[in-house]
Amino acid sequence: MAVPRNLYWFSLLPLTLLFVAFRPSSVNSSVGDSSSPPLLDANFSHRRLLQASEQLNLLYDFYRLSCPNAESVVFQFMQNTVAVDSRATAQLLRLMFHDCFIQGCDASLLLDDSNGNQSHFIERNAFPNQSLKGLEIIDRIKQALEAECPGVVSCSDIISLATRDAIILSGGPFFPILTGRRDSQASYYDEANQQIPRPDSNITEMLDLFSQKGFNEKEIVSLLGAHNIGKIGCEFIQRRLSNFKGTGEPDPTIPADFLLELKRICNADASPSPSPSRLRNLIESASGLPFHQSLAPFIFSGSGFDAHYYKGLIMGRGLLYADQQLMADPRTAKLVEVFASDDGSTFRREFSKSMLKMSNLAFLTGSQGEVRTRCSLPNNI
Repeated sequence: MAVPRNLYWFSLLPLTLLFVAFRPSSVNSSVGDSSSPPLLDANFSHRRLLQASEQLNLLYDFYRLSCPNAESVVFQFMQNTVAVDSRATAQLLRLMFHDCFIQGCDASLLLDDSNGNQSHFIERNAFPNQSLKGLEIIDRIKQALEAECPGVVSCSDIISLATRDAIILSGGPFFPILTGRRDSQASYYDEANQQIPRPDSNITEMLDLFSQKGFNEKEIVSLLGAHNIGKIGCEFIQRRLSNFKGTGEPDPTIPADFLLELKRICNADASPSPSPSRLRNLIESASGLPFHQSLAPFIFSGSGFDAHYYKGLIMGRGLLYADQQLMADPRTAKLVEVFASDDGSTFRREFSKSMLKMSNLAFLTGSQGEVRTRCSLPNNI
């Protein structure tokens, strides 16, 4: 993908001038469109950004004066990272989702249990988070920003900016990121175990968990489309292949040919528990799961933000029970059909809106929390 050359210089303009300079009639680009340079659509972005700034105490280009190169540093780092490791986008999507879904986008997930912060009950050690990857990306960006502007840019803002940039660099849609978040001094082990959707969640459970965070059916369906570029371990589908809900039989909803294919790749007799020692072959498939990828045998998708995830669900070829459950409710099934009906344009548009909303879930601002100097530790340690 050609990297948009004007991704960051336009953010140096005052917000009011930005929308005078770039009009929809002269530039065909908007939130959710990755085919053109990611300029902001006057109708959607101007209104949304101003409303969010007023309501959430965040700003577009918050670091314009305190660290003017902050967003350029993040983008350049991600440009280099994605160029050598295509997995980074899925890893950061998963990281951002897990962080923002629990108590908001506050980088609480990054706190570890080393260097005097000894606790096995920190968010990072919760079961859904034990196979997280990409944390070293955030740490390295933080080191670069500390050298540029010590104590200024929060780890929570780095997560959001780096994830957005990785999405763009992987051919995904642009969406604006408001900044000014602060970092949590606490982590939330119990909440992470209880509130993060599981690979075997049914549609009722998923709708309930997402609705508690303020997401509607369309937003849920669009966010799960991130599985377009993700990958999962065979362990997360073993029970679906051989012991669905304790029956000793496969999930009867899996098409016979797809079941045989999955059993061939994922040894149906393997342990359903994640194990880094059980390595298996890689296959390409119609979906993946950045939210719950395991340490061992991977099934993964392509790298494009298109409609193949939704088309696969219509054919009954969702890898995870949670994926395929989108077809089990008339409301979400209808949306899957809409998202599958074009080249991915609908998905990209709705995904960008949902990611913007995700980035603005409850967080800390002003004098709340702190700006950590190391993302893994509170400043008082």
